Amino acid sequence: MSADKIDKQQLRVDLLEKLRLDHPTMCRRWFEDIRVLGIVGGTILIQILEPVQLKYLQRCCSQQFSDVAQSVTGRLLGVRFVGEVDDVSGGNVVLVSGDYAQKTGSSVSEEDMLISPDYNFDSFVIGPGNRLAHAAATAVSSRPGQAYNPLFIHGGVGLGKTHLLQSICQTAMRLHRTMKIYYVSCNGFMTQFLDAVRVGNMSTFRNKFRAFDMLVIDDIHDLSKRDQTQEEFFHTFNTLFQSGKQIVLSSDAPPGEIPYLEERLISRFGCGLVACVDPPGFETRVAIIKQKALMRNLDVSDDVASYVATQLDSNIRQLEGAITKLQSIAQLDQVKITLELAKQTIGGGGALDQNKNISIQDILDCISNFYDIKLTDLLSKKRHKSITIPRQAGMWLSRKHTRFSLEEIGGYFGGRDHTTVMHAVKSIDKKCSGDDLFRREIERIEERLSDKPSSAG
Repeated sequence: MSADKIDKQQLRVDLLEKLRLDHPTMCRRWFEDIRVLGIVGGTILIQILEPVQLKYLQRCCSQQFSDVAQSVTGRLLGVRFVGEVDDVSGGNVVLVSGDYAQKTGSSVSEEDMLISPDYNFDSFVIGPGNRLAHAAATAVSSRPGQAYNPLFIHGGVGLGKTHLLQSICQTAMRLHRTMKIYYVSCNGFMTQFLDAVRVGNMSTFRNKFRAFDMLVIDDIHDLSKRDQTQEEFFHTFNTLFQSGKQIVLSSDAPPGEIPYLEERLISRFGCGLVACVDPPGFETRVAIIKQKALMRNLDVSDDVASYVATQLDSNIRQLEGAITKLQSIAQLDQVKITLELAKQTIGGGGALDQNKNISIQDILDCISNFYDIKLTDLLSKKRHKSITIPRQAGMWLSRKHTRFSLEEIGGYFGGRDHTTVMHAVKSIDKKCSGDDLFRREIERIEERLSDKPSSAG
C-alpha cells in the first residue's frame, strides 16, 4: 500500500492515543512532533527530525510502536522510524541525511550509552545546588575547548550529573554539526579498551578515542583500581587536551577523593573547572516534579508536587520514580492525580509520625554538627575512623528514621552500594549493644533530630 492511500493524520492520532493507554510512562510531550509518512511494504514510516529523538525511538520504542500499530490497524504491520526523507511515494523511501552516528561524526555502537531526549538544558531545573555546574555546562556546549577544559562535575547518585553531560552533548551537536562528539560511560570505555587489548587492536582503539573533538565520560570514578586503564586514559586525555579538544567528566566524588586514582590523573582532572552538584532543596524539588510531569503531559497540582517533595528529599531519581508510580496508578484506575492519591501512593495514606518527617539531610546535618565533621567528608571516600564511624551512624539513622531503601541511602551517602549500608547498620547495631557510651551518643543525636524542624518541609 503506498503512502498516499491512507489517512496519515488519523493514523498518527490513533497511534498516539493507543500509546498513551498502553504505555503511559513511555510517552513524552515531544511525541507530538512525530509524523506518519505512510505505509510502505507492510511498514509504517514514522518521521522525527531531531536526531537524538530519532535514535531513542529506534533503540527503545520500536516494539511498543509496532504492537500499537497492529492494534489500531488490525494488520500485521511493522514500524520504521526515519529522519529527513526525499520521497515516500510509490513505495520508495529515499533518506536525505544519515543517522545519528553520521550527524555526530562518530560511530555509535550498541554498547555505547544512549542519549536520552529528556536530558536537555530546557528540562534541567536550576537551583542553588547546581547553578555553577549548569552555567559551566552551557558554556562548554557553546564554546567547546575554550570555556572550561576539562569540566569535571561531581555529586551523589541521582542529582543530575548525567542530565548535564547529555545536555552538553545535545547542545553541542546542534551548534557544532561537524564536531565529532562521543559520550560513553567509564565502564564502556574500559570494555572497549580491554576488548582492544584482547584482540591486539590497540591502534584502532587509540585512533578512535583520540580523534574526537569532544569526549564526554560518565562515572569516571570507575577508573579506581584500574591501573592499566588509567595508564591508557592518561595518554588519551593528554592527546585530546593538548589538541584543544573538550573533555567532560562526571564522578561521585571530586578528583582528589577518588580512591586509588593516580596522582597525575588527579592533577589533570582538576586543571580545568571542578563543579559540585548538591542535593536539591525543597523549592527545587517542587520545580523538578512539575517539570517531570510537564514532560509527560501530566496535570500535577502544586499541592501534589509539594507533598511529594516533602516526602522524598534530595534524590531526583526518587522524584521521577514517584511521578512514574503516580502516573501508572492514575492510568490503571482511570483517576486524576490528586493529593489523596499521592498520600496513598507515596506516604501510605495516613498522617506521618514524627520520625517519618526526618530527612536524610537532617541526619547528615546533625551528624556533621555533633561530630564536628565537614559534610563533604561524610560523603567522601575517606576511611579514617573519625569519619567512617559517624558516616556509618548516619546510614544507621537513615535506615531507622526514613523510608528510603538501602540502595537509596547508599546513593545519598556518596554513591555507596546497598551492601555498604547493610554493613554500616550491622556495625552500629553491634557497637550500640557493646558500648554504652556510644549508644548514648546515638540517643543524643536522635534527641537533636526530634527537636529540630525537618528540612523536608
